Amino acid sequence: MPRSSPRAPLRFSTQTLLLQLGVVLLVVLLSAAVHAWLTYDRVGREAENQALTLARTVASDPSVRADVLDISQQAGTPPAAELAAGPLMASAEAARTRTGALFVVITDETGLRLAHPDPQRLGERVSTDPSEALSGREVTTRNTGTLGPSAGAKVPVYAPGGSTVVGEVSVGYSMETVGQTVARDIGPVALTAMGALLAGVLGSFLLRRRLQRLTLGLEPEEISTLVHDQVAVLQGVDDGVIGVSADGRITVFNAAAQRLLELAGLAGTRWEDAPVPDQLKALTRPGSGATKAVELVAGGRVLVANARKALHRSEDLGWVVMLRDRTELQQLTRQLDAVGTMSTALRAQRHEFANQLHTIAGFMSIGQHQQAREYLARLAATGPLKFPVDQAELLQDPYLQAFVGAKGVEADERGVALRVGPETLVRGQVTDAQDVTTVLGNLIDNAVNAAVAGSAAERWVEVEVMDEPHDDGGTLHVVVADSGDGLAEGTDAEAVFAEGFTTASGPVRAGGGQGFGLALARQLARRRGGDVRLLDPGSRGGPGAVFMATLPGTTMGIRNPGHPEKGHTDAALKDVAGKEKDA
Repeated sequence: MPRSSPRAPLRFSTQTLLLQLGVVLLVVLLSAAVHAWLTYDRVGREAENQALTLARTVASDPSVRADVLDISQQAGTPPAAELAAGPLMASAEAARTRTGALFVVITDETGLRLAHPDPQRLGERVSTDPSEALSGREVTTRNTGTLGPSAGAKVPVYAPGGSTVVGEVSVGYSMETVGQTVARDIGPVALTAMGALLAGVLGSFLLRRRLQRLTLGLEPEEISTLVHDQVAVLQGVDDGVIGVSADGRITVFNAAAQRLLELAGLAGTRWEDAPVPDQLKALTRPGSGATKAVELVAGGRVLVANARKALHRSEDLGWVVMLRDRTELQQLTRQLDAVGTMSTALRAQRHEFANQLHTIAGFMSIGQHQQAREYLARLAATGPLKFPVDQAELLQDPYLQAFVGAKGVEADERGVALRVGPETLVRGQVTDAQDVTTVLGNLIDNAVNAAVAGSAAERWVEVEVMDEPHDDGGTLHVVVADSGDGLAEGTDAEAVFAEGFTTASGPVRAGGGQGFGLALARQLARRRGGDVRLLDPGSRGGPGAVFMATLPGTTMGIRNPGHPEKGHTDAALKDVAGKEKDA
């Protein structure tokens, strides 16, 4: 049996036409359905309001109020036959017949029917809850009772001349009548919907013809093949790619470059006028040695960039600038170093703690209880840290304790004493460890390097940390000073924050990450609305430079009435530079 040939897929223009027709049909149907529902709801509300008006009229009739009061005062409920022939039944049926309501029901104060369209239901409790009306509130309802679905209202009946509720009047209009009203109104809606559908069909056919003209009859697959390779190369890599044409305009600026530089919409911009770092522009200038990789800080990231000339045979096509992110690698290296240092310190603490426990156990075993208490008191007075950091107990935040302690171990290995300044006061808890690690770590590392390279006999680094509580997150103020020789005379205060600036002796190793700590710390602080600035450049022979960082939103404020508030912090910050110089 011969196999049937597969059916050819529908052309894109045909698929678009069918999709548009489906969308038009769906929109028309939804619009008609919403209009019908709104009409149904409006008519229902009108029925509720009409029922409420009728119920108020019946409930305010003096004869009805007097008759309901008389029956309520009787012991028990009159027989159904007596109620059917009574005045309440006559009044209710007259109102129902006159207004076309589905029912007009009158009850006593317990919810027993005194008037009902069905005489057999007299004396029975109503099928819907009458408690709200009997408590003195008027309500409108939509529910299903013994006579079918209805939209109605319940109104309390008060005793003549008083405010005591003696019964309630319930009036309802049939929802089936409401549905019939909506059905009469739906005709114009259906005609409008059909007209909209025909207009949509005509518009879809016209759009199909225009689409075929614009695409020259090509299918989308055929068009996408022309640019598929370029998009796959530019957008499928994590490296940033910037293409600069021979006439100096940006022709390619892929998503990775936008993310790394935090810039967008630069395609077509002149390369020399683009808001990119000058180091990138320098790579494309004649005689720049563009194949050499350079490091720069941009958008709070440490980037490695290089540029290559693009040539096709002998034709100059421009430049291709490549960007690679190494921020996470540097941060991971810093964190691993800190973790290793802390692990070593904690192992030493464990042995020391074991020795202390043995000492206490020895005192107890020989009955020297007083000696044991004194020994414990001395241990408690030394604070929770055993890191080589003077006045470490001033740091109440566990994260700052651990981080500064680890840095103290590193500094101690290099012959530098790390200490915490006496003005340190942190009343909150650190909430953004990532930024605090980067900024505080860079400042301490630079200070330790300066202290090691300095000419002072005593090498030290002092850190003062203060926080300023706010409702939306406290601001952390960090001041770092050292015993180094300070900045060279004539050094601009802003030049130290430029990418690549370093005071290290000897040449800077390419790709080594030197000369970017202060620049990265300032960018991170300014991104949060804070800053890193130079308070004092220092002097030859020490003390060295003093830096201060302000990091808003990095602590969770815990106000303590026992501590000074903002005024203390402001005053302390003003005196820090002078105190560090005196040290």
